[in-house]
Amino acid sequence: MERTIFTEEHDRFRELVARFAADEIAPYHLDWEEEGMVPRELWTKAGALGLLCTDVPTEYGGGGVRDFRYNAIITEEFSRIGASGVGIPLHNDVIVPYLLEYATDEQRQRWLPGMARGELITAIAMTEPGTGSDLAAVATTAIPQPDGSYLLNGTKTFITNGILSDLVIVVAKTDPDASHGGISLFMVERGMEGFSRGARLDKIGLKAQDTAELIFQDVRVPADNLLGEEGQGFVYLMQALPQERLSIAVGAVAGAQGALDETLRYCMQREAFGRPIGSFQNSRFVLAEMKTKVTIGQTFVDRCIEGLNAGELTVDEAAMAKWWTTDLLGEVVDACVQLHGGYGFMREYPIARAYCDARVSRIYGGTNEIMKEIIGRMMGV
Repeated sequence: MERTIFTEEHDRFRELVARFAADEIAPYHLDWEEEGMVPRELWTKAGALGLLCTDVPTEYGGGGVRDFRYNAIITEEFSRIGASGVGIPLHNDVIVPYLLEYATDEQRQRWLPGMARGELITAIAMTEPGTGSDLAAVATTAIPQPDGSYLLNGTKTFITNGILSDLVIVVAKTDPDASHGGISLFMVERGMEGFSRGARLDKIGLKAQDTAELIFQDVRVPADNLLGEEGQGFVYLMQALPQERLSIAVGAVAGAQGALDETLRYCMQREAFGRPIGSFQNSRFVLAEMKTKVTIGQTFVDRCIEGLNAGELTVDEAAMAKWWTTDLLGEVVDACVQLHGGYGFMREYPIARAYCDARVSRIYGGTNEIMKEIIGRMMGV
């Protein structure tokens, strides 16, 4: 089914992103998986090509086009080749909106130009060792001080771009006795005294992604680094989550399509009993089922992209997209491994790495169980 949401300008941008992925990412990603992170130079190269902060106004160094389709193209092209270590979609799709919506002009001038150039790599620190999806239960505190600053204490875990990040949005309680209303957001910068990082976490997938713990011990955060209004952090988080979840869905469908494409090639080449394994009825049926489901998922995600651009994407629609497409990704890569047989269990084959990378998508951005809870509540049950 032909996709109709993109223009010729988007198609040219996709060609640029695809060349960048083929030249600057694909040949090196396995090495980065061994090293546990991508090089900082990749970010500055992406910035030089205009792949960062496409929706940031030109006065702050961005592309000046507020159109999520450009974000989606980057995520799709990276996901199709299994570039799971490159944290650029988080930077573009999750962090940038917070600064565009809630930062002061002075804060935007301080941070957005460096983010657009790839010189300031960003992260967001929500999850804690003792709290996952329950954001209201965060234990990290940022206690107001007499001089107007805040004293930040706590530990965050599972932080994407945790090692490379220069600028981190930290979720903390400015009123420890309050629930949702006591949460505020702070921009914590590399080099602040008391801010340190744990070792890279040893994950079963996303091996090139520098996921880490972040530790805050009496970090004095200036009042100028408060993002938005004190006590409004939970509201900001809830408003930003639909775009984050759509971004995950975009990557999930593209990853499923990439796994299907890789497996179709394998089934056409690999022979058993004197003929390609793709010619067997079971293989054809499995491939046909995957093709159908991926097409259905892509159609819904494209509609969600249009809804986001129009300001109409709802919380429950984003939750539907996130849980259904990430479940689909898990189903597709599992079936693709089975069609690969024993070779599907070997990490030298892309499908094996895709299998490991896919599992966490049902957890981050809010577990799929939480997505169903959101949908159910929006239904009034």
